[in-house]
Amino acid sequence: MKLLKSETNRTITFIIISSICLFLSLVDSVDQFLHFNLAWIAILLCGLPIIKEACIGLYKEFDIKADVLVSLALVASVIIGEIFAAGEIAVIMTIGALLEDLTVQKAQSGIESLIKLTPQKARVIRDNKELMIDADDVQIGDIVRVIAGETIPVDGIIIRGEGSIDESIMNGESLPVDKIVGDDVLSGTINQYSTFDIKATKTSSDSSLKRMIRLVKEADADKAPIVSLTDRWATWIVVIALISSIGTYLVTHEILRSVTILVVFCPCALVLATPTAIMAGIGNATKYGMLIKGGDVVERLSKIKNIAFDKTGTLTHGQLSVVDYKSFSKEYDDEAFIKILASVEAYSEHPLGRAIVSYYKQDKNELLEVENFTVNPGKGITAVLDKKNILVGNLKIMQDMNIDINKSIIKTSEDFSTKGCTVIYLAIEDKLIGYVALSDILRQESREIINYIKSQKINPIMLTGDNQNSAQNIANQVGIDNIYPSLLPEDKMNIIKNLEAKQSPTCMIGDGVNDALALKYASVGISMGAVGSDIAIEASDIALVSDDVKNIPYLLYLSKKTMKTIKLNVTFSLVLNFIAIILAMTGILNPVVGALVHNLGSVFVIINSAKLLKTKNNINVNYNNISSFTNNNKNTIIA
Repeated sequence: MKLLKSETNRTITFIIISSICLFLSLVDSVDQFLHFNLAWIAILLCGLPIIKEACIGLYKEFDIKADVLVSLALVASVIIGEIFAAGEIAVIMTIGALLEDLTVQKAQSGIESLIKLTPQKARVIRDNKELMIDADDVQIGDIVRVIAGETIPVDGIIIRGEGSIDESIMNGESLPVDKIVGDDVLSGTINQYSTFDIKATKTSSDSSLKRMIRLVKEADADKAPIVSLTDRWATWIVVIALISSIGTYLVTHEILRSVTILVVFCPCALVLATPTAIMAGIGNATKYGMLIKGGDVVERLSKIKNIAFDKTGTLTHGQLSVVDYKSFSKEYDDEAFIKILASVEAYSEHPLGRAIVSYYKQDKNELLEVENFTVNPGKGITAVLDKKNILVGNLKIMQDMNIDINKSIIKTSEDFSTKGCTVIYLAIEDKLIGYVALSDILRQESREIINYIKSQKINPIMLTGDNQNSAQNIANQVGIDNIYPSLLPEDKMNIIKNLEAKQSPTCMIGDGVNDALALKYASVGISMGAVGSDIAIEASDIALVSDDVKNIPYLLYLSKKTMKTIKLNVTFSLVLNFIAIILAMTGILNPVVGALVHNLGSVFVIINSAKLLKTKNNINVNYNNISSFTNNNKNTIIA
């Protein structure tokens, strides 16, 4: 019997009232005073819904579940006058159904959050006039203007101007991408600098972001719920119980024995076996900052064969940091160089600039006065310091501006690029002064987590929107052999779907909007709760609230331990039931004693499941054995 969410409070009330009435029905003075057996209230409040649902299932779909056997036991107990036994069965089964309902609820998808990201208005150029229209009214071929800070409303191609685009919503890339005339841009991405015009190549309804929304809506329909263990076996349990009951009556001609068989075969302990263990396992995980959103998630997690990691924000911290810097000039030492660069970047809103300033301010706060600061997308940053012209940009910008760069410096830039770093140069009066290398920072525990996963015969995979060099560098450091770089959200989803189609259950771990589709379509989706987007968290099955991936090994261990507990619960309850049946056939047990005996199984199941709450995270994973990249001041693991 599965309860609807809207009925939960009413069901809890019915259970409380029924339990009180059952207890009072054992007091003779109460029955004599009322001239009424209070156990009938338990039958009416908790028993009738069970019988009703069993009848509906049989009539509409011929669906034989545990409810059918429970209903037979209830009716048979009432017929022979064992009202207390009937009420007791009704209450216990309703409690089991409530626990099951509470553990299989799924979190709401992130569709509403995705919709909020969709631009509602677009700035269209028609007849040399700028008009604000609904984004849904943009047609293919329309010219759309996007100014700094705006979200791009439709997919298109830049035809005028340049910009720096934050594409993290689509590919998870931690760095913005400079775009020039001829480059494609996607709806939902954000223009950080300058103004440009695009020619719409798709309508709003057919844009990349709207397509993602449609796919997320379809995801839940494709992920079939796991049928409860009790319902899987219910048909056989009902058949065996009926044959045993009828056979006993034909041999002994004693209806009491037949009814007792139905009562002791009533699968109370079997119904409680799964939800009590699941709830205890979920409760234990919560203590370690892991929110599991449904009971079936635990079972799916225990069976996974692959774990797919997003790179940025998952294996790495998702935050840019300076990993090395050096001055080539005799006039400016390293510290003077980084001070000048930080002083210039203090005026910038670019993530690279903010990372440089943040790094510099860890030890020092003094910055120099800069004049005429100008951002030129695709052409670097210019400024004036002490009446000297300063240029900040990448290697290509320096070459385009005819800054003299020797081969050793070019090789240095290439070496850092292969490690997934971004290198920024500073020139004063057309003379190269030095460089700074920035990268996302690898989590110290990532390599050991991958080693543990491999030890459990699980295949680690990297799915990332980052480029080949950045992805390969991280994969080499952590020990992942299978990498898929430069992926869009739909690409990640398709890889997950292909693995699932090959009967290779996959767990996806991600943190961004671009991971939402993959999280939805994976057997289990795990999001980084602290740094992850709201959409990723809502699309996932498990949220790591503390943003601590070190708990992944324990999560895998806990899921398997929970399933072992369930199997032990089921085995014990079935053995106890069959022993009770034999005793009922011989006439040793009557319905009331039979109900009490099989309830001992329920007590064992609850106590055994409760042990999961005391399970501790003693997984032995060594997070100190890590590789590092050394710069002038500290050891940093680079992405």
